[in-house]
Amino acid sequence: MLSFFKDYKVFAIVFVIISIVIISLIYNTLNVYQPLPIYQPTMVSTELVDSTIQYQKKYHKIADFSLTNQNGKIVTQNDYKDKIYVADFFFTTCQTICPIMTNHMVDIQKAIINDDDIMLLSHSVTPEIDTVAQLKRYAKIKGVNDSKWNLVTGDKKQIYQLARKSYLAVKDNGNGGPFDMVHTENFMLIDKKRQIRGFYDGTNPEDINRLLNDITILKEEK
Repeated sequence: MLSFFKDYKVFAIVFVIISIVIISLIYNTLNVYQPLPIYQPTMVSTELVDSTIQYQKKYHKIADFSLTNQNGKIVTQNDYKDKIYVADFFFTTCQTICPIMTNHMVDIQKAIINDDDIMLLSHSVTPEIDTVAQLKRYAKIKGVNDSKWNLVTGDKKQIYQLARKSYLAVKDNGNGGPFDMVHTENFMLIDKKRQIRGFYDGTNPEDINRLLNDITILKEEK
């Protein structure tokens, strides 16, 4: 009888070890790191992509830019060099989706406030109204941290080109003429190589949580 239990004791130990190995393998398989996609114009709805780049399958990046922030400082792509950032398009007099988007951007700012790798960039789509002084007032009301978040104004055509040809963010509605108006709820996640890594509904709290999670994933990239 004792011999019987001794034999099964060895079997039980071996069984437990094998089970632990199998469970570990399954766990690791299910938790394999999945990189975020690198969005190209061909991967995005044609409504959101300028016709000149709709068939581009690779090498898409955010174009160089030169705009003015809430402090009157010129902001360029160099201010975002080697940074991950979240971009959107808004205007300060908007009474519909923009206040919700801005509040969510404030939430993101709070989450990344101590992370030097992450910044925010909001482009005004009514630059003729959103002067530096207007952006400064808006920034103070919303609690914008100047070191983390630029609200920018400038040449309307440049901003509209960035929206359509760089960020792939808005439906076609002109090229920045005096009567043109773009309005989008999209937030875009941009990596350190100026590539688009995610699109999010800036009015949706669940999408904001997904964005913050994707930032964590993006930071793990080598």
